[in-house]
Amino acid sequence: MAYWLMKSEPDVFGIDDLKRVKVEPWDGVRNYQARNMMRDEMKKGDQAFFYHSNCEVPGIVGIMTIARAGYPDDTAFDPEAKYYDPKSDPDNPRWYRVDVRFKRKFRKVIPLSELKTCPELADMPLVRKGNRLSIMPVTPEQWQFIMGLTDK
Repeated sequence: MAYWLMKSEPDVFGIDDLKRVKVEPWDGVRNYQARNMMRDEMKKGDQAFFYHSNCEVPGIVGIMTIARAGYPDDTAFDPEAKYYDPKSDPDNPRWYRVDVRFKRKFRKVIPLSELKTCPELADMPLVRKGNRLSIMPVTPEQWQFIMGLTDK
């Protein structure tokens, strides 16, 4: 099993939305590095932190499970869709998505400001200056350390 962190803006789609719908396609990712992770590395059963970004207190708010491994993001083929990409072709898709399943909402947000103060997370892409990827890998050690923060 692999571990991930996936960002979403809570006013677009947040942890409460996922809790309500249970399973949701994680679509609209338009970054090649993040696409490659969804297409090539994410597997059904992997765990991911749900991270609220671009909000008053950005941070980790819960956990979700990868419910379906990478498959073509058909929003790229629909001219009416928000994430339409005229260069994406159903016969040779440019963009991929995974399905995620709600697992747990934390009682409190683990804020980015707190994560940045933890020497154990110094190598985590999330806390490195200038990293803006919406999807990133999390090592098993980082996962366990962050899970320990949820019990405080």
